[in-house]
Amino acid sequence: MAILDFGSCNVDVVFTVEHINAPGETQTALAFARYPGGKGLNQAIALQRAGADAWIAGCVGEDDPFLRKLLRDEGVNCDCLCAVSGPTGQAIIQVDSKGENSIVAFPGANFRVTREQILTTLQQFGKQGRWVILQNEISNLPYIVAQAKELGLRVMLNPSPYNDVMKEIDLEMVDVLILNQVEACQLFGTDSEDFLKRMERDYPNTRVMLTLGSRGCIYMEQGKRMYQDAYRVNAVDTTGAGDTFTGYFAALMDRGEPMERVLKVASAAAALSVTRSGAAVSIPKLDEVLAWMEDLPG
Repeated sequence: MAILDFGSCNVDVVFTVEHINAPGETQTALAFARYPGGKGLNQAIALQRAGADAWIAGCVGEDDPFLRKLLRDEGVNCDCLCAVSGPTGQAIIQVDSKGENSIVAFPGANFRVTREQILTTLQQFGKQGRWVILQNEISNLPYIVAQAKELGLRVMLNPSPYNDVMKEIDLEMVDVLILNQVEACQLFGTDSEDFLKRMERDYPNTRVMLTLGSRGCIYMEQGKRMYQDAYRVNAVDTTGAGDTFTGYFAALMDRGEPMERVLKVASAAAALSVTRSGAAVSIPKLDEVLAWMEDLPG
């Protein structure tokens, strides 16, 4: 079945630097590039490259020169992607010599998503699929969650970037909460272990997919946990790694793959993505991921 990613579309402007700038610091960039990005676009492409029937909903500016074409060329259904007045979303990204990044995002068209568009989109998509993937880079997020649940759709929420909007969302409406350890602490103000215990206690029906960077990831369902180690690679650029993981996780889970395999393949896809520059352009296809896993020692 189809999977809808209701999220952001950006143009990423990337500067390669020796180190992430400190406040008040100026440095000369080593390289410059412009890429397609935005968590919605990245995750939709990851879904499609993982073998899912991916749909995307959201807004781009009338100035959009290539994002819609890129998505269609990837095979992503863009029937619910609207062009609005004003600029497309932008992100300014620093990537340092260790592959770590620092991002400043300008929402642009991403904050032009209206309630009318949301209701029309969800009603249209509900005839094709059941899963809606959301992040926090578009307007009216709490309304999307509420309407999706009212229409009987399943919600996977990535609370990134975290802000006070997340306090307006009832996590009982979320079927799968997928987040990293920083976002887990922002959500409840605790460490990862306390976060998992609180989710088990207060939201026992919400499945949790917690990524831990170099320490791998933890999946929890009804208090039962499953661990997956991270694959060791030489990182070039970590931008989009989480979106790659999310797209692969959702695609494989929706196909009914055993969760152990879902975690292994999603982790491998994310690891392979950080060996390449850019966000959307770094996402590997499923056959690449499986071939890479076969070549690993042991």
